[in-house]
Amino acid sequence: MLWFLLQFVTSFFATAFFAIIFNAPRKLLIPSGLVGAVGWIVYYVLNTYDVSAVTASFAGSLCLGVMAHLMSRYYRQPVIIFYVAGIIPLVPGGLAYDATKNLVISDYSTALQNGIQVTLISGAIAFGLIVAEMIFHSFFRARKYIRRR
Repeated sequence: MLWFLLQFVTSFFATAFFAIIFNAPRKLLIPSGLVGAVGWIVYYVLNTYDVSAVTASFAGSLCLGVMAHLMSRYYRQPVIIFYVAGIIPLVPGGLAYDATKNLVISDYSTALQNGIQVTLISGAIAFGLIVAEMIFHSFFRARKYIRRR
């Protein structure tokens, strides 16, 4: 349990520091950190319990997207502020580095395998954010339709 708390805290600070780098407003640093930490914890918990990295990345980015939309509505700020900083912990940078390194040292089979894994994870992250966007768009459209009646 302590390890999950450490993961949460480090991903919170990583996201908050990237929000500073991306010039997010000061009042949004803590909410941005919270969004990134929740997305990372969902990914980390699923990955710990033997769910594939692609599926875990999708679930993490879906939770991140939902949290980003909730924070965006609550603070009345653009959702991109929460997306950009919050997605940082989920980006498969280490795996992309390994793919490039293996390509340079002529280990093509490992480079191809890692490159495909990076592509699948990146696609899963993007798809999770799109699904979260569609959920919120559909919800508010349905709410608007119901209010008209």
